[in-house]
Formats: sequence, C-alpha cells, structure tokens
Amino acid sequence: GDVAPDFEADTTQGKIKFHEWAGKDWVLLVSHPKNFTPVCTTELGALAKLAPQFKERGVKILGLSVDTVEDHHKWVKDIEETQNTKLEYPIIGDEKRTVATLYGMLDAHPDEDQKDAKGLPVTVRSVFIIDANRKVRFIATYPPSAGRNFFEFLRVTDSLQLTDNQRVTTPANWKPGDDAIVVPSVSDAEATKLFGEFTTIKPYLRTVKAENYQTVFAHGES
Repeated sequence: GDVAPDFEADTTQGKIKFHEWAGKDWVLLVSHPKNFTPVCTTELGALAKLAPQFKERGVKILGLSVDTVEDHHKWVKDIEETQNTKLEYPIIGDEKRTVATLYGMLDAHPDEDQKDAKGLPVTVRSVFIIDANRKVRFIATYPPSAGRNFFEFLRVTDSLQLTDNQRVTTPANWKPGDDAIVVPSVSDAEATKLFGEFTTIKPYLRTVKAENYQTVFAHGES
C-alpha cells in the first residue's frame, strides 16, 4: 500500500502531527460527513465501546469531521449521553478539508444534502486501516444511509496482523479461531514444517486449523 500522507491537524485532544502521533501503532482513521447527524452519532458511540479491543491490537483510533473542534466537543457530549459510553479518542476538526483532500474523502459530485452551509462538500464516510509502517492497508467507503460495521474492521485488522506474521491468508467470513488458507507459494513440504498438519482441498486450496497456526497481534506502544 501507499504511505499514508502525513499532516498536522487540530483535534479534540490538541494539535497532532499524524505520523508522530501514530508512533509505532496501527491507526484506524474514520471520517464523518458532519456533526450532529444520527447515523454518525451511533457510529462514534459504537467505536468508543470497541476502543479497548482496538487498543489490544495496537490500533489507535482517529476520527475526522469537517466541523470545528469546538463543535466536536459539543457533539461528543451528545454521543456519550445517547450512546451510553465514554469517547476517548481524538476527532480532527478539518474545516478547510486539508486532511479530507489528502485522503480523497471528498465526493467530486456531491448531492445538495452532502454540502455544508457554505456550499462546500462534506466528507464521505471513509475508513482507513494504516499499519505501523504508515502504509495504507485497507480502505472502505460507506453510503450515507448505512452505518458502518466496526466489528468488520476488527476482523480485517486481525487478518492483516495474522497474515503479516504467518504464511497464511484468510478465507471469506474468516474470524479468529477459524481455519486459514496456506499461502500458494508455500510447498507441501514447507507447510508440513510450518503447521504440522493441513488439509488439501485442491492443490491451490489448502487449509490449516487455528491450533496449527499462531495468531500474532502487532502490539505497538499504546
């Protein structure tokens, strides 16, 4: 993947330099069209509840909206009240769309309801998973009407961190504890050395049980 662009930004937890702030951790960067919107209110609340699980995986969370940091603080109070949680990750105030432009978060042809009071486009609802080497490993964009499934981003992180450390890939709907797939470039002899046992379904499709591969999370300095 490409190196995630570096930037300086004001957030609800003060000014940050992105690469410096990220340190040796992974980052989940999530953008939201604007503050005080119903779907995004539920999303930020859901993400706050999952924050400890992301931290276990060495992942820092960073939100973004094109409203002001002052407005973010007011919105956070609503989120905590309505979603019954404590929101402890920073949210970028990207009024000038600096970060949104760097990361391609702006709709080139927005509908009228996807513009702010000044007629400027708001951000699309994007997700970026960025690894400890500052490489973008995953990008997703959601429509305005569909709330994001943050369990899926945990699952993708688990898959990326596992496959970075083991000679396996993960099949459809995989979750930790499920069978994985032996990488095609690994010979049968090497697979036997690595995993002991594996199942050959087709020469190009070999599976290995969870107890025969080691799930390794990439812990940073969180």
